[in-house]
Amino acid sequence: MVQLTARDTAPRTAFALEQSGLHPLLARLFAARGIRNADDLDDNLARLLPPSQLKGSEAAAQLLADALQQGLRLCVVADYDCDGATACAVALRGLAMLGARTEQLHYVVPDRAVHGYGLTPTIVDLAQAQCQPQVLITVDNGIASHAGVARAKALGMQVLVTDHHLPALVDGAVLLPDADVIVNPNQPECGFESKALAGVGVMFYVLLATRAELRARGVFDAASQPRLDALLDLVALGTVADVVKLDANNRRLVAQGLKRIRSGRMQPGVAALFHAAARRIERASAFDFGFALGPRINAAGRLADMTLGIECLLTDSPGRAQELAQQLDAINRERRTVEAGMREQAEAALEHLMPEGDPPPALVLFDPEFHEGVVGIVAGRLKDRLHRPTFVLALGSDGLLKGSGRSIPGFHLRDALDLVTKRHPDLLKRFGGHAMAAGCTLAEEDVDTFDAALQQVAREWLDAAALTRTLATDGPLPLQYFNAETVQTLDEVVWGQGFPAPVFCDEVDVVQQRLVGETHLKLRVRHGGPQGTLRDAIWFGHTDPLPDRVRLAYRLSVDEFQGQQRVQMVVEAAQ
Repeated sequence: MVQLTARDTAPRTAFALEQSGLHPLLARLFAARGIRNADDLDDNLARLLPPSQLKGSEAAAQLLADALQQGLRLCVVADYDCDGATACAVALRGLAMLGARTEQLHYVVPDRAVHGYGLTPTIVDLAQAQCQPQVLITVDNGIASHAGVARAKALGMQVLVTDHHLPALVDGAVLLPDADVIVNPNQPECGFESKALAGVGVMFYVLLATRAELRARGVFDAASQPRLDALLDLVALGTVADVVKLDANNRRLVAQGLKRIRSGRMQPGVAALFHAAARRIERASAFDFGFALGPRINAAGRLADMTLGIECLLTDSPGRAQELAQQLDAINRERRTVEAGMREQAEAALEHLMPEGDPPPALVLFDPEFHEGVVGIVAGRLKDRLHRPTFVLALGSDGLLKGSGRSIPGFHLRDALDLVTKRHPDLLKRFGGHAMAAGCTLAEEDVDTFDAALQQVAREWLDAAALTRTLATDGPLPLQYFNAETVQTLDEVVWGQGFPAPVFCDEVDVVQQRLVGETHLKLRVRHGGPQGTLRDAIWFGHTDPLPDRVRLAYRLSVDEFQGQQRVQMVVEAAQ
């Protein structure tokens, strides 16, 4: 059951925004999302938070400027998701723009089944064998890599950690690795206002600081300095794909990246991914990053080798980019097949977990046939369907179970794992993550203990209200805005995590309903009362019929067929 609620809109604020020149509908939507004046919507690059606020950025700039001027070998240690891949591409492209020679720049990326997550000692040894780096730069990882940093230092490397994840806690105290420099907005005593900066955003800021340092050293002046904004298409892609909160600073980064893409200025790999996903570049949106491009890059890290994704973003050859994008597209189709099979297995397991149809307060699912690369996606799907914190576990190549979890509001998943570890000190071999997503490693014989321990925390932290899924809506959509122009206006806005895309809510009469593709409910509804207009609607992944009259929560979309545009409702929930 989904409870539909309406967002609270401040009428005076909406009126003031409209008077400043905003579209009336946008004024109402922005007011409901905490925007108080038009300045909050200014996405000019000059409004970005300054790099000087980011603790460690100036020290990182000095380290990198020295390395560039001394010709030291640099190796970027990437991560196997889209944020890590884009951060790696931004680092390598940015350092080259700042003067690094090709032979100075190298990168390694973990194989999740072989090396595990982050800067592990085995990854350090791999980097040493491949390129004998003098400086290691982590992107989107490293804040909890104590052993890996120690290994790199023992081999004589300097280590720069750039990350955005939460650091490890030991007995309630933050424990940081012994790196030469750490840049992370979530480390202690960092005054950077945007704690939601993605890994790719952190690396972009390090490059901005390095450019300023090189400018101060006289390497170039303001007129001749490289234009790092050429990297914003990658920054925007990684930021949205990592589902970080789109606060004002992140919205500016994403908005600037989208503007570049819509005007045709982007890396060849980004253009190739748009073509592979059959998305229109001139109408690029944050939705494309999250649901079209991001999954194709992530698929490489899940089922194959993230090197494919990184190389796609690094190549300057359009032909090579197209070839790699097609490979990523094929891997993503394979990922969908694997995911569908795992979801069927998980659904069968759920029948045993909840014979009465009522799920427990938290879910832990394991099957020996589960694929390690897709556990996070399946956990997210089950969390969305059942509105419960969910962990899905798969058997890793080292014989241990690798779990990926997704959570609901009110249940901080990383903190929950920390509490589980305090109560059962030897249960989890490793864990880490965020409030809404986390990972862990444990022995197969400990699954039941982990399940019971997580459920106990959920019983303590979650009440009936928290376990009821609610969907915040923007209320009814005025009939005059039900058109393609409104869809285009909405699509130009940067929506995402923490700044959700509009979901409207109206009572409608269901005139016709049928299944299409066996898994989607196609509807014809009357909107606007007994004499209202007939509208098309579709509910993806839903097969149960609806009553004759129902409240629909829906997004607006344009369905194009044979050159004709038709506005339709994309149903999110019904009540």
